[in-house]
Order: sequence, then structure tokens, then C-alpha cells
Amino acid sequence: MKIFKFVFAVVIALYSVGAKCQVTVDSLSLETAEIIFAEVPDLELSVTGVIPADVTYVNICMQDITPLDLKVGEKKSKEFDVSFKPVQLIAPLSLIAVGTFGYYSKAFHKLNDKVRDGMTHIRGDHYLHFDDYLQYLPAAAYLGLGFYKGGRKLDWRERVAVEITAYLAMTAVTNIAKYSFKEKRPDSNARNSFPSGHTATTFTGAELIRKEFGWGIGGAAYAVATGVAFLRLYNGRHWLNDVIAGAGIGILSAQIGYWMLPHYRKWFHWDKKKNQQVCSIMPSYNDHTLSINMVMVF
Repeated sequence: MKIFKFVFAVVIALYSVGAKCQVTVDSLSLETAEIIFAEVPDLELSVTGVIPADVTYVNICMQDITPLDLKVGEKKSKEFDVSFKPVQLIAPLSLIAVGTFGYYSKAFHKLNDKVRDGMTHIRGDHYLHFDDYLQYLPAAAYLGLGFYKGGRKLDWRERVAVEITAYLAMTAVTNIAKYSFKEKRPDSNARNSFPSGHTATTFTGAELIRKEFGWGIGGAAYAVATGVAFLRLYNGRHWLNDVIAGAGIGILSAQIGYWMLPHYRKWFHWDKKKNQQVCSIMPSYNDHTLSINMVMVF
């Protein structure tokens, strides 16, 4: 009976943490086997020997126990789909298209002038330069939240790769556009107004946060991004079409970062299955001796 209690306790303990178990019981009475099967019906049970209740040898092999079951190593959340989908282009390309249309359209130029004049009237001589710092807040939050937020979808190296890729794409697209269109700024003769780099920077981070943590935190990040876009207009640094295009470039850049992730996983061997630890636990009883053997492959 003692050995039965020992075996039963081990089986229940491992089963309770979700381990995938295949149990082989040698030289165990049919009565005991039936009790185990009745208490834990999902276990695959194979009885290779049937003898009276005087148990002499028991061996249980627990197979396919992953590090997530035993909480060994870094726990990853369920992987989500980061593949390219055409529908993901609708929002960013629409914003970029509207912003570009505003660059060419004389009617939109009149709207730009009205927005500039309105902001000048509201602002007066009171400039607010929070946007120079707030633009980086979503980018920092994307990495910082990942170290403790339970809802994250990627591990730290994947988040770093995604963010670096996103901001490289944003920087390239923004600067190519600035020096191609050469739009004059509303407050100076500098011809690098279109698109807004501050807006693109903050919307890149906001979209990264939304994709990683959902709209709960993503909504707050988008509020910060919208605030930065407003401050660019408020301070007279950009036209309305500049910030609209900048928002589209930021969202598109974040999507590019995630679209590249499957390639990074392949190139750098970040395959979750290949990197999993394998663990086997083998409790045994022989001649009044209890033992538990564990083998882990890293």
C-alpha cells in the first residue's frame, strides 16, 4: 500500500501540472491498476504483469514533459500569426495616400493653411516641446513592458529584432520621402517637412505595442502618438498632410518589423520547437527502495 501511495502521488503531481504522460506499470496488481485508471482516466495505462497485491517492483516513465509543463526556463506565450496579410496594408497606405494627396492638392493646401492659422491663434507665443521626448515613449514602452507584462507574445530577442527592423524601415522611408518631396516647413525655409518624422516615430512604437499587447495598452500608446502629431501642428513644425502621412509610415513600418520575424526565426534558428528542453522523470521502487530519476536535454 505504501508503494501504491507513492506511485499515485507522483502520477497525480505530474498530471496536475499538465504533463503528457505515458505510464508503464510492471508487476502491479490489477486492483491497483484499476484504481489508478479510475482516478486519472486520461492516462494511457499499460499493465504488463498481474500478480497479487504484494508489489515487488514498480517503474513509471513520464514522457514528453516540456519545459512549459515543469516551468523550466523562460515561459513563452502562445505564438501568434505574424505573416503578411494584404488587409494590413489598408490603414497605413490609406493614410500615406491622403498625406501625399495633400502635398499635390491645392484644395488641401487651403486646409493646411487653415489648420496652421488656427494653431497659431491657439498657441500664441506659448510653444510646447514635449513632442521631442514623447515621440520615443512608445518605443521604450514596447521593450520595457515585455519584461514583465504577462500578455506578451514574443520573447525578448524577437521583440528587439522586430523593433530594430521597424525603426530602420521607418527611418529609411521617412528620409527618402523628405529629400524627394522637399516640402517647405510652415515655420521656416527648410525643405524637409513631408512627412513628419516625429509622428512616424511615435506611431511605429504605438503599432508595435498594439500588436504585441492588444488594444488595452495599445490604445494608450496611440493616444500618445496622436498627442505628438497634434503637437507638431501646434508648434507650427508641420502641415496637416505631413502628420497624416507620418502616421501611415509609422504603422506600415511596425508591420514590416513583424513580417520579417518568420525570416529571422529561420535564419537564426529561433524555432521554438528546436529550442525546447526535453525532460523525463522516472520514479521507481525496487526492494523497499524508492527513487526518482530525472534526465533533461538542453
